[in-house]
Amino acid sequence: MSLIRAEPEEMEKTKMEKRVFLIVLDSFGIGAEPDAAAFGDEGTNTLGAIAKHPNFNCPNLQKLGLFNIDGVTAGEKTAAPTGSFARLQEQSMGKDTTIGHWEIAGVVSPKPLPTFPEGFPAELIHEFEEKTGHKVLCNKPYSGTQVLKDYGEQAMKENALIVYTSADSVFQVAANEELVPVHELYRYCEIAREMLKGEYGVGRVIARPFVGDCAANFTRTPRRHDYSLVPPHDTMLDAILAAGKQTIGVGKIHDIFAGKGIGETIRTSGNTEGLQVTLELADRDFEGLAFVNLVDFDMLYGHRRNIAGYAAAAAEFNDWLPGFMAKMRPGDILMVTADHGCDPSYTKTTDHTREHVPFLIYGDEVKPGVNLHTRYSFATIADTVCKALGVDYCPAGCGVYDEIAR
Repeated sequence: MSLIRAEPEEMEKTKMEKRVFLIVLDSFGIGAEPDAAAFGDEGTNTLGAIAKHPNFNCPNLQKLGLFNIDGVTAGEKTAAPTGSFARLQEQSMGKDTTIGHWEIAGVVSPKPLPTFPEGFPAELIHEFEEKTGHKVLCNKPYSGTQVLKDYGEQAMKENALIVYTSADSVFQVAANEELVPVHELYRYCEIAREMLKGEYGVGRVIARPFVGDCAANFTRTPRRHDYSLVPPHDTMLDAILAAGKQTIGVGKIHDIFAGKGIGETIRTSGNTEGLQVTLELADRDFEGLAFVNLVDFDMLYGHRRNIAGYAAAAAEFNDWLPGFMAKMRPGDILMVTADHGCDPSYTKTTDHTREHVPFLIYGDEVKPGVNLHTRYSFATIADTVCKALGVDYCPAGCGVYDEIAR
């Protein structure tokens, strides 16, 4: 019998492989929150809407415990979930990407970010025109695809920028790439970000490049770019970096946090590339957090009220899970959640919906089948992530790590 002793370097490598993969299914809500009516979203249920569609086939999410979560009426519960699971209720006063992700990372926003249902003030638009040298069209809440049909041709004739907003706290700037190069559009959005502070401090300025030569074929391109406010306080990302560990942002994570606390950024074109990048990260040696946003659920299917596409995207994620799980190492933890809802069956608006979100947790060091019931802050995730990584952080929420750790 021979005894194999790990060399110090090998022991250190083993020690450094504590990894958390936190995947946000952007807008994957699981039912209206108690205050949804105040947001105009009473009765909304993103999961309930897509689960009825034949494209929805999610046995792996079922095994993790998705349908065992309190309040979930879609799908069939499983007798022996492989993960622990909870329903999370948002504490912040909002239902947008920025506030949702900030709370996931430990920062609660007691006041909603400003919205502009009547459009932005004339003096602000005039200043933006002066600084960019372009006339502004629209300046009102609008669907991102419809605004191109209604204003795209005029914008091309007049070399103008299309500025629009929504029920969310956003200042969106659309321009045809043939007339306004993408790098110039980004510069204009940086100008807007500098202008939009204080009472005008929207959560995000979004560059929306598009292509095409007429209303019938205008199409938004993947070169969207978000310019967020900087979080008002340190998040779990700052705490993880300060502890000497890695934070890897995949998709639009860097944009949501304005780069604060993000050690490495991997931008993606959508869900499929995001899943492939996450699969590749599973083969990398790192200690810390891989924070992944899968934007297509929201951008391509939720806002466009495309139930079939949303259901198919859920099935794609479900089919990806076994391959990722096979790559997980001892001590790895997978967490799956969302940042808000965007019920594709809700036709009163095309905006986000105020919903609970799922919290699924899986790994060899996680007890299976623990029903954590309803937790009253998305910041539950921040505390759980940090405790799993051995990082000191005091977010605005109480984690569940001690309840699920083997």
